[in-house]
Amino acid sequence: MSAEFDLKIHNTLADANLQLAIYTATGRLKEKRIETVADSVLPDYQDLRTQANAIKKHAIENLDHYLEEFERNVEARGGKVVYCKDGTEVSDFILALAKERGAHLIVKSKSMTTEEIDLNERLEHHGLESVETDLGEYILQLAHERPYHIVAPALHKTRYDVAEIFTRRLNVPNEIVIEKQTAIARGVLREKFLAADIGISGANFLVADSGAVVIVENEGNARLTTSAPKIHIAIAGIEKVIPRAQDVATFLKLLARSATGQALSVYTSFLSGPRREGEVDGPDEFYVVLLDNGRTKLLPDRSKRESLYCIRCGACLNTCPVYRKIGGHSFPWVYSGPIGAIITPQFMGAGHEPGLPFASSLCGACGEVCPVKIDIPKILLELRSDVKKSEAHAKQNRLERLAFRAFAWLMTHPRLYEMAGSMAAAIAPSDGRWIRSVPSPMNVGPLKAWLSERDLPPPPAKSFRQMWRQR
Repeated sequence: MSAEFDLKIHNTLADANLQLAIYTATGRLKEKRIETVADSVLPDYQDLRTQANAIKKHAIENLDHYLEEFERNVEARGGKVVYCKDGTEVSDFILALAKERGAHLIVKSKSMTTEEIDLNERLEHHGLESVETDLGEYILQLAHERPYHIVAPALHKTRYDVAEIFTRRLNVPNEIVIEKQTAIARGVLREKFLAADIGISGANFLVADSGAVVIVENEGNARLTTSAPKIHIAIAGIEKVIPRAQDVATFLKLLARSATGQALSVYTSFLSGPRREGEVDGPDEFYVVLLDNGRTKLLPDRSKRESLYCIRCGACLNTCPVYRKIGGHSFPWVYSGPIGAIITPQFMGAGHEPGLPFASSLCGACGEVCPVKIDIPKILLELRSDVKKSEAHAKQNRLERLAFRAFAWLMTHPRLYEMAGSMAAAIAPSDGRWIRSVPSPMNVGPLKAWLSERDLPPPPAKSFRQMWRQR
């Protein structure tokens, strides 16, 4: 665990008010989820989880096919699909488009995908104003902070914190009444919507057979973002694609229940192309940016690639005893909690924060609540193994690596192995302590520590192979 990771954890644990805010908010979301997935309310909940898992598994295993189908259907409806390797390519595309269209102001709806590539910062660095329109995201943008939670980004902020931020950044009177704070934000953001040149959204799902982008939200800001400006750009990870429009129903029954405990989110939008003739609203131009950013690195590993099934509901965060103590900003990247602990090392590399897969009690609660049945504890164990193997390899000196390669070669040649065993038994004295005095590259490090606490037993009169032949 890095010193920075460790320090953030200790600072969070020492903040009593922050501890209360995290525990109260996640507890409320957790209890609401339990109520809405109860057998008496949704008797087929477990069947829906199984269906969702099967759909995502099939989509990821046939990702190239469904991405191509999605692209064809988007373009058939007048839209354009842009493939981007990373955040640099995404920002380059948007900057070039903005320059060509003379755009200066961008409004954004909530999107974890754009958070992971630092899109706002990249655009603002080149003189474009990019404004978050989700209330929680807007508060954090004014505070220059990243999301604390996948679905409740400003979970850690009290109304007093928000009042101070609004007063400092918007030059308004200090207002602690939540409804009035919302009205202040709405007044500012409505002007942004009316003046915006480009609207950027994320996507909850990409429907291959219709070319539709599905966006789920509660505030209505995503609808304004995607319909008021003349240009709409949807940015989504390539893993968001699902085969059919019928599949959306399965996920909609799971997503809001897992995220906020609602039976269904307030707004569900299906967007497929620019405004058509006769329509009164909608963009003149429609683009879908499909982002890799490390996702294809997961595809070869059949076990770990189920991390790509995630629908970003945040249920694993709300039930995780570790997240509920150390909070979202203790984690080293934008994705926190159990899902962050498995996708961050895979997207960013295990060296980004080697201690991350170990920031778990392995209680299994995250796997129990995941609506698409990602086996998060199993993947955490595999990532821990990867970290330990990497550390062991780094610690081995050249002679140790040579010795292990020689041993591996010998173990794959049975006859030579048997001969070597016979020779060793013939020259070894009956006292097992003999090996301590043998000068060898193996008689150091772990082996030396092991021998310091025990003696090797004397060699038997007959080897196992000899006894096996006799029997």
